[in-house]
Amino acid sequence: MDTKNDNNGKNEEKDGERVHLRREIGLLPAVSFIIGTVVGSGIFIAPKGVLMNSGSVGLSLLVWALCGILSLFGALCYAELGTTFSKSGGHYTYLMETLGPLPAFLRLWVEFLFIRPAVVSYVSLAFGRYVVEPFFAPCLAPVALIKLVSILGVTFVVAINCWSVTLASRTQVTLTFIKMFALVLIIIPGVIALAKGKTENFHNGFEMDLLTLDRLPLAFYNGLYAYGGWFYLNFVTEEIIKPQRTIPAAIIFSMVTVTVFYVLVNVAYYTMMSPAELLQSEAVAVTFANRALQGLASLVPFLVALSCLGALNGGFFVSPRMLFVGAREGHWPIIFSMIHIRRQTPLPAVLLLYPSVMFMILTGEIYELINFVSFARWFFIALATLGMLIHRYRFPLHPRPFKVPLVIAVTFTVVCFFIVCLSLYSDPWNTGQSCILTLTGVPVYYATVHRFRLPHKWRRVFNSCSKQLQILLEVAQQEIQTF
Repeated sequence: MDTKNDNNGKNEEKDGERVHLRREIGLLPAVSFIIGTVVGSGIFIAPKGVLMNSGSVGLSLLVWALCGILSLFGALCYAELGTTFSKSGGHYTYLMETLGPLPAFLRLWVEFLFIRPAVVSYVSLAFGRYVVEPFFAPCLAPVALIKLVSILGVTFVVAINCWSVTLASRTQVTLTFIKMFALVLIIIPGVIALAKGKTENFHNGFEMDLLTLDRLPLAFYNGLYAYGGWFYLNFVTEEIIKPQRTIPAAIIFSMVTVTVFYVLVNVAYYTMMSPAELLQSEAVAVTFANRALQGLASLVPFLVALSCLGALNGGFFVSPRMLFVGAREGHWPIIFSMIHIRRQTPLPAVLLLYPSVMFMILTGEIYELINFVSFARWFFIALATLGMLIHRYRFPLHPRPFKVPLVIAVTFTVVCFFIVCLSLYSDPWNTGQSCILTLTGVPVYYATVHRFRLPHKWRRVFNSCSKQLQILLEVAQQEIQTF
């Protein structure tokens, strides 16, 4: 018996010394990663986009509630996918397992071509705006300074995620508690004012004069963007402790909490601000604070900035795992499937995002980025849940520790495809560009993955560069299978 225990102890010690991603994410960090990435800049910026495209206070609140319900339905579908397939990688893994390598590669392609850089740019620009603008109020803040602060925020988050998984996880938990405090700080004065009878902005709440069918999908895109992030936990399945229990519990608790908070925050906004004032505001939360929290008005931009920082940290923690898994499957250069030999972080995958994010911060416009990204993101989410339904039909006996009701899965998939199709009519320019950029991945897939057609000389140069990068970054492939 003693010999067996000694052997087990030695094996555990050896595993601890080997290069691999460890299971370090429990229930609290899991909840923090979902809430912390969902509650980013969206709730402080998107209310303007939702109201602008829905046309009335009542309909905008309905859009927020429906977006929350739709996001919960999607999160439940991803809870089934996350407990059915044990690999990290989120969308990429589920498309690979259910629909095959081409859709999976295209998802990976668009993620790092424009989805992730655009999302990070959107949040980082909001971070920069909320840090800088209070110092220049009531004048306009210099755009160059906002972008500089945005770049500094991204650099800080990249450094944390390169340094330590544990540090990134603890940072996320801390920032999540701060951002929930910020939401409570907005909700309480709004509810108090509402209780005192301040309801004039809710009169004639469902006026349909300004509603047009072609703009309604854009209202949902803005709302759904604010809920975006419910799928991030599935990117790190291999690092979650007891994923079959933790993933469903974290997803359900997080999304119900976020939906309730989001609706209450918007009610608070409309209690203190008229629709016209909200549309004129460049920073909705700051305008609200100046009205309702005069003694704490200077604190709110700081809290919102920290909220954006939490969303950045969550995104940089989980998104490189998709690239990591894609490289492990042979769909991306092998250097990106390597992790730092001492830090145990996917260093190359994290660093790849940095230059593309810098480029988009310097060139992007914040509202155009939402519509540009949303088409590809929701199209592939719809494909993933469609793949889940096909997989259920083809493999009815496959173990599914968590199974979402069929009506929820079908409803979510149909609504996603409907919104995606309608967006081609509502915003043909941005969605068309998004579609074209997605399709550019098809020839890349057939040239580099399906049949490797690069000239031999190029391969030699590529392999030599990969080896030099591996030495420079001190990275190696995992020595233990984690799925």
